[in-house]
Amino acid sequence: MDVNRILNVATYAGKIMLENGAEIYRVEETIVRICSAYGIHGVDTFVTLTVIMASADQPYQQTLSIVKRVKKRTLNLEKISMVNDISRNIKNKGYTLEFMEDQLKHVDSTKPYSNKINILFSGMVAAFFTLVYGGNMRDFSVGFIIGCLIRITSEKLNSLETNEFFINIISGALTALIALFTTHFGIAANYDKVIIGSIMLLVPGLAITNAIRDTIAGDLISGISRGIEAFLIAIAIAAGTGVILKLWFNYFGGV
Repeated sequence: MDVNRILNVATYAGKIMLENGAEIYRVEETIVRICSAYGIHGVDTFVTLTVIMASADQPYQQTLSIVKRVKKRTLNLEKISMVNDISRNIKNKGYTLEFMEDQLKHVDSTKPYSNKINILFSGMVAAFFTLVYGGNMRDFSVGFIIGCLIRITSEKLNSLETNEFFINIISGALTALIALFTTHFGIAANYDKVIIGSIMLLVPGLAITNAIRDTIAGDLISGISRGIEAFLIAIAIAAGTGVILKLWFNYFGGV
């Protein structure tokens, strides 16, 4: 039994899940499940948002431990589901370590939807949220444009490795600026509905949900960290939109 290799495969699976938005308890559970499926039962894990630590304690053998640093985080529930399915079928389908390594590499390298599709549906999400909050069809059209521009801006800034806090400030400011301009020139009818609907793209819903779930599960460090992360994102959105609104009303007196 190659304990070191099994531990590497298990933590690699956990890293993929953590990078794509999985809860802490789910990551730890997956690491332990994979190790158990290959006959390693004395496994301890400690996972935070930025690091995975795991150790395997085998009778009459040296205790092995591994640390994996997590430097990026995004949202891809499909990858989480794929890793979860693979880990749960190891015993039933007799997956070998070689197969597991190949499958995890395949999952890790799986490309998300194309930029065009992401931009299109970002626009649709913003547009329909604008309707939900009481906007009309003119607001719907402007919301669609803003949603697309938010996605394009985020992609460009991410490619430049820009800080997430700064990206949310820019996106919030862009939303407010376009909403005010289009309302001022009669293209949109309600700038407030457009702004509220469009910034729903930026609201950290998953971070808030995972913060609550991690805290309830007893992972207090990660729960607090996710809560602070969500709070900072909210501040960034508010700062971006608030500054533009303040400047607009100071210089133009209203819409």
